[in-house]
Amino acid sequence: MAYDKITVPGSGEKISFANGAMQVPDNPILLFIEGDGIGYDIMTASKRIWDAAVEKAYGGRRQISWMEVYAGEKAAGLYAGDYMPEETFAAFREYKVGIKGPLTTPVGGGFRSLNVTLRQVLDLYSCVRPVRWYNGVPSPLKQPQDIDVVIFRENTEDTYAGIEFESGTPENAKLAKFLREEMNATNFFADAGLGIKPISPFGSKRLIRAAIQYAIDRKRSSVTLVHKGNIQKFTEGAFQKWGYELAAEEFPEATISWDEVAAKHGGEVPDGKIVVQDTIADIMFQKMLLRPREHDVIATTNLNGDYLSDALAAEVGGVGIAPGANIGDEIALFEATHGTAPKYTNLDMVNPGSLLFSGVMMLEHLDWFDAAELITSAYEKTIDQRYVTYDFARQMDNATKVPTSEFATRIIENMNGA
Repeated sequence: MAYDKITVPGSGEKISFANGAMQVPDNPILLFIEGDGIGYDIMTASKRIWDAAVEKAYGGRRQISWMEVYAGEKAAGLYAGDYMPEETFAAFREYKVGIKGPLTTPVGGGFRSLNVTLRQVLDLYSCVRPVRWYNGVPSPLKQPQDIDVVIFRENTEDTYAGIEFESGTPENAKLAKFLREEMNATNFFADAGLGIKPISPFGSKRLIRAAIQYAIDRKRSSVTLVHKGNIQKFTEGAFQKWGYELAAEEFPEATISWDEVAAKHGGEVPDGKIVVQDTIADIMFQKMLLRPREHDVIATTNLNGDYLSDALAAEVGGVGIAPGANIGDEIALFEATHGTAPKYTNLDMVNPGSLLFSGVMMLEHLDWFDAAELITSAYEKTIDQRYVTYDFARQMDNATKVPTSEFATRIIENMNGA
């Protein structure tokens, strides 16, 4: 299609789908949203590293054709104040895969969140957050190497549905009256703000299906359903129930429940089986501190996943290096998981790790694992050499603080064996 402000690169091919399978050409067109605040610095550095890794891994046989699309403050400047132009959605529908820097949601209405808007309009129902420790990264844990999980957080229901009624409004009073008089729900105070928490079989099962399929594809050992079903039995509890049902119905050859392992196999998981188990949400935080090796892939509801992904990221270096993606049936949008940090705008000093490793996820999504592994290894080597950005320098002894751009250069040099 023709675009107004977006320039389609002269070279490169579209990613497509055939029979539900992604078809990736050797020169795919990948979209990027630069982002606000520190977005320019970290996107510029990360693109250099991603391109260098692809060149090193494939010797010119593969190459990314980058296509910039717009959201946030840069979009507002180009589209007469529109922070989320329609042609950005159209580009993602056409080209399928892209990555974005952090975005500033405008004050004063229009969007609850630009990030949430992208996820909902494009139906990117799985928020995927790998959490692992990279060698040399400062961590508050004694054994951070034990953390290696992938969180699948439902992206469209629960708190993200945004169904709320403000205290003191006629709508709130109408709903409160209905709840008290028609539904006999009386255990809330007068004038309470009211919110509705929708969790459906459809939304839950497609998220859990994606988590189990990921575990199968990546040869992971378990999928843990994290919920608060001991209290909220018909939403969180239903999420757990539907998860077990889906595993038994759709993946009977690949999965086994923990109850079946205990009852029929003496507590020993049969070879080739992925254990499906569940844990109450509050206990999960404790377990990820004390016994993190027991969990591999986590599937959970929206709010639980929000808390859990940031808390686990803090165990291995913080959200500054935590990658993430929002993935639907065909479209995938990878993203930095932190904010715009406006006080550091254009200062060339912040850690690009979150965006960088989100790009590593993107390369893995394309099945370009060789290029992805090159980046991870070179990043760890650079940290080991103690050439780091300011955030790590203040936590490490004898570190050399370098700008974002030089940090990228060091990674590329290590990747190329310099």
